[in-house]
Amino acid sequence: MTQITFYKTTAGEYQGFTCDGHAGYANYGEDIVCASISVLVINTINSLEEITAEKINVETDKDRGVIRCRFVDRTLKETSRVLVDSLVLGLTQIEKQYGKNYCKLTFEEV
Repeated sequence: MTQITFYKTTAGEYQGFTCDGHAGYANYGEDIVCASISVLVINTINSLEEITAEKINVETDKDRGVIRCRFVDRTLKETSRVLVDSLVLGLTQIEKQYGKNYCKLTFEEV
């Protein structure tokens, strides 16, 4: 299962997210759930860096399937918030369509 955790302040400001694990929906190279999650997450990170020039710290572990993204500034730019909201929307749809056994979203207050 891929566990995606979004970190938010009490005021609702995004502080980052972690995507952890492989979906396990199908064999490696054939797992459409894992591929979908990866595309959404990586595209969002690339967009945050290239389009909004948001200051972020990214750590990855390809073997474990872990991507950690932390936002340097306490408050994201409006365009960055929209990108992260879009990521949440896309991941929520994957979770609904394929189930929490393969994709599970959580939100933690930090």
